[in-house]
Amino acid sequence: MKKIESFTVNHLTLLPGIYVSRKDHVGDNVITTFDLRITRPNFEPVMDTAPIHTIEHLAATYLRNHPEYADKTIYFGPMGCRTGFYLILAGDLTSKDIVPLIKELFEFIRDFEGEVPGASARDCGNYLDMNLNMAKFMADKYIKETLSCLDDKRLNYPE
Repeated sequence: MKKIESFTVNHLTLLPGIYVSRKDHVGDNVITTFDLRITRPNFEPVMDTAPIHTIEHLAATYLRNHPEYADKTIYFGPMGCRTGFYLILAGDLTSKDIVPLIKELFEFIRDFEGEVPGASARDCGNYLDMNLNMAKFMADKYIKETLSCLDDKRLNYPE
């Protein structure tokens, strides 16, 4: 079998950042998948499931209510390796195009107070696996250590 593109990225040199993972065509439309890498693969500890789950709930809620991106948001969810998230948006976009959105999103998560949306037995299949404080910590770390210093190494996959 042919190796899929995401397995051809050198994870030994990959830094936390915002990367275009792929672009797919559906009819005349382009769908862009972004790799929001939160931790450095194979160098930093992976994220625990509870903060990942909390970030997923907060981000999905934020994105699907965003004035510009609500109708463009197709999916937001965690990577199986627990080092980041995938964001799928309608449109032919670049990493630079969504930097303001990602900053707003992670500021929202960092500053969030109250009950996590959908964190109830009625609304979620694993509602007890949440950790808002750690999600806020991870969001703040991503803002300070990644989003504040974006450059080509953090916006384009390494060769």
